[in-house]
Amino acid sequence: MQKTDTTPSPAPNPASPNWSFAEVWIDPMLSPPYVLLLLNEPSGNCSIYDPAEEYQIIYTSASYDEAQNWLLEDEYEPITGRFSSTEL
Repeated sequence: MQKTDTTPSPAPNPASPNWSFAEVWIDPMLSPPYVLLLLNEPSGNCSIYDPAEEYQIIYTSASYDEAQNWLLEDEYEPITGRFSSTEL
C-alpha cells in the first residue's frame, strides 16, 4: 500500500464571533481549485481570507457587493451555499 505524506493545515485564527455568514469561493481553472473564504460582519463589512496563507486577510471591503465584485473580477466562483454563524 502506498502512503501519502500529508501535512495538517495550520490552525486558523479564531473568527470574531460577530460575523453573520461565510462563503467559500474557488478558482475552478486550477487543479486542485484555489479556495478563498469570505466572511460578512453584521455591519456589512467583508473580509476575504486565504487558507493557503495561514488565513491572512487578503482583501477587505465596506460591502458584500464590493467583495463579490473583487472575487468575480479574479474569476472566482462561489460554492453553492452559505454558512450562517447562527447555524454553527
